[in-house]
Amino acid sequence: MSGGRVPLYQAKAEFFRMLGHPVRIRVLELLQDGPMPVRDLLAAIEVEPSNLSQQLGVLRRSGIVTATRQGSTVVYELAGGDVAELMGAARRILTEMLAGQQGLLAELRGPAGRSGEPS
Repeated sequence: MSGGRVPLYQAKAEFFRMLGHPVRIRVLELLQDGPMPVRDLLAAIEVEPSNLSQQLGVLRRSGIVTATRQGSTVVYELAGGDVAELMGAARRILTEMLAGQQGLLAELRGPAGRSGEPS
């Protein structure tokens, strides 16, 4: 019955693993504003050209970005709007997590009762 089909949770894990690189995330953030030539991505990210090229290749092969050649320039863009939505959701989740951590930190730094319990 399996027929070589990958379970959805495993496919999702592979997808998030593919996203799990700072340069790739930065590329996706930058492309939210629209298509960008490689030279602009390179200027914004400040990594070795070979590193950027490698990460762009991963994103391109996964189908999350597309590349088009305009003369001698290669321009990258997001393959769909859902990626921008995902980046926005990640930002909101991180904001909530950090706000929770800030609250906990404030509690830890605040005045404590005699037995070390929060007052």
